[in-house]
Amino acid sequence: MRIAIFLVAALMLSACGTGYAPVSDQSLGLQRPNLGVGEYRVRSGDTLIGIAFKLGIDHRRLAAINGIKDKDLIYAGQVLKTQGSPVTNPSKTTTKTVSKLSNNKTTPPKKTVAPVVTNFSWGWPHPGKVLARYSIKEGGNKGLDISGKLGEAVKAAAPGQVVYAGSGLLGYGNLVIISHNQEFLSAYAHNSKILVKENQQVKAGQVIAELGSSGATVPMLHFEIRKDGKPVDPLRYLPKR
Repeated sequence: MRIAIFLVAALMLSACGTGYAPVSDQSLGLQRPNLGVGEYRVRSGDTLIGIAFKLGIDHRRLAAINGIKDKDLIYAGQVLKTQGSPVTNPSKTTTKTVSKLSNNKTTPPKKTVAPVVTNFSWGWPHPGKVLARYSIKEGGNKGLDISGKLGEAVKAAAPGQVVYAGSGLLGYGNLVIISHNQEFLSAYAHNSKILVKENQQVKAGQVIAELGSSGATVPMLHFEIRKDGKPVDPLRYLPKR
């Protein structure tokens, strides 16, 4: 009797193993388990602006290389292509190379941080002391850390449109990102309270948030300026004080 029961059980297990897979195994076919070079898998809560900001690329380019016409049409699990950077002008690169070769017998000029002129004026987002400056080193500061007290006003550095207002980017806490034109974005992180909404138009000097310590160990404003998605030194754009 025991032998008969064993044989029946064995046959049942064998039958279950043909044509039926556990749910966890079937789910592997829904999305590729591994990402290739230059790919990013969209997570729940991601936005196109947030992804581009995190990866340091221009959000318009990210949309273009993925054929996304509406910035809101992304979904969790979607794999985006992220490779590529703004195309540089070959002629300019050639000119710079020739210039360096022709001056190889002279003493190289000292590096200076020259101010950058844009078609609009920049203003300081907060009057506090600069705790940490921009650094080009790998893993360095992508902007300025400015000291302040909880609840103090954080102001828009230039006129533009709010393209992100939330806390979905790790390490930035409550974050506001403003688009100023086709080239420039500015970002304001670690706020205690956000006072603007996405797609809202703001004026230069308008209060957009309250200073805080979200995502930071002490109250501060982390401020960035990005050109074509890449962080640049804010001190080259802000007025001297």
